[in-house]
Amino acid sequence: MSAAPNDTMILKRELVGLFGHMQKIRKELAALNPPGAPDHFGGMSEQLDAIVGATEGATNTIMESMESIGNLMAEARAANADNAALSALFDKVDDKVGMVFEACSFQDITGQRISKVVNTLKFVEERVNAIILTWGRDELTKVVVEIKEEDPDKKLLHGPQLPGQGVTQADVDKMLGQDAIDKLFG
Repeated sequence: MSAAPNDTMILKRELVGLFGHMQKIRKELAALNPPGAPDHFGGMSEQLDAIVGATEGATNTIMESMESIGNLMAEARAANADNAALSALFDKVDDKVGMVFEACSFQDITGQRISKVVNTLKFVEERVNAIILTWGRDELTKVVVEIKEEDPDKKLLHGPQLPGQGVTQADVDKMLGQDAIDKLFG
């Protein structure tokens, strides 16, 4: 049984279209991780992990400070137990301390949500890497890709940096030291 000429043309056209789509996929996969390019997935996860760490550190500092304030308030209350006006003021301060503790629960919720995002990114990265391995990394490196990477954050200041990546205080001191200033105006 032979296919009608019209069916053969349709099949050829569909195969050519499918081949074109496969080439586009191949090119997009090659663009994801060309040799020498930054690892976008790893970078995102590191940044989000840094946010969680910084937020957790700040929250712990806030909570420890508020606990110290609460202890100081208890001492002040004990020292002034007979003063009704101060007692009322201490009650108000205790209420505010409690409100700060409650507000600090944001860190736990934020950490959980960011962890979900990081896990999703890792899942996507694993799937993309599986596709790249299936296709063949060597084959994808042969694909010429023009990467026009526009980083919307490029014009922003570069801080805060991840640990070990930022400018040190010694670097700043060196840049702003008298010798450097003399070179500018000397």
